Parts: sequence; C-alpha cells; structure tokens
Amino acid sequence: MSTTANSKPIRDTSPDQTKDASAKPAATNTVRKISELTGRVLLASLFLLSGLGKIGAYTATAGYMMALGVPSALLPLVIATEVLGAIAIIVGWRTQTIAALLAGFTLLTAFIFHNNFGDQVQAVMFLKNLSIAGAFLLLVANGAGPLSLDAKHARTDR
Repeated sequence: MSTTANSKPIRDTSPDQTKDASAKPAATNTVRKISELTGRVLLASLFLLSGLGKIGAYTATAGYMMALGVPSALLPLVIATEVLGAIAIIVGWRTQTIAALLAGFTLLTAFIFHNNFGDQVQAVMFLKNLSIAGAFLLLVANGAGPLSLDAKHARTDR
C-alpha cells in the first residue's frame, strides 16, 4: 500500500499482488529447475559434440594439435575429457568438481588454440571460451540444481 497527498491509503491491485501467493514460488521453482537442467544440457552439448567430432576426425585433430606444439598423444585424454565431462554435467554427477576441471580445460584451450588476437575469428573464439569457463564457474558455485544425480544422492544421504 502507498498513500496519496491526502495520506489516504491506495490499495495495490496489480496482477502480481492479487494472485495466490503460494502459486508464485512453485512456478518460480519449476522454471528454475528446468532452466538449470536446460543450461547444463546446452553448455555440455558443445563439449559432447566436439569430443565425438574429434573421434571422427582423429588424424586431422592430431595434426592440428601438433602444429600448435601440443603432443597428439594427449588427444585421447582430450576426447575423454570432453565426452565424459559433458555427460557428467548433463546428468549432474559430481557437477562442481567436473565443472571446475572443465573451466580449467576451457581456459587452457583458449590460451593454446585461440591466442591469435589479430584474427577476429580467433579473438571471438577466445572470448567464447572465457564465457564458457564463466558458465562452468557458476556451476562450481551453485551446483547442478535439483534435477541432477548430485541432488538425488544428497536426498538419499540424509
């Protein structure tokens, strides 16, 4: 409520104030749960597809790595990191730990593979990696949310 110049109360009848108060938190909670799950899927899908793509283009990827001074012997580890890390993020398994590792991996790849700032595409790829690392750090700080294996394990451990 607020008052007018005559100090008469004015009743707030906006739609938000007249709805059932219990419906708003439930709807907000549902949106949050779905948003957290969708965000994890969207974030991890890039890594899943990239890792699977590296399997299909193994020789070309190994050559690209070697051209930038990265031993091609690391490619199986890179593929495992991307594919298994993505699956873990999607299902919400050990999310904070995996997200921290993937944030570090993403920053490392930005500095190794996208450091030619004279090339606008590489500069954008570098910034994209920084943004992705930021998203992983949000998962480190906040966890996977209730629609995850982490939350399921937390409920069963009580």
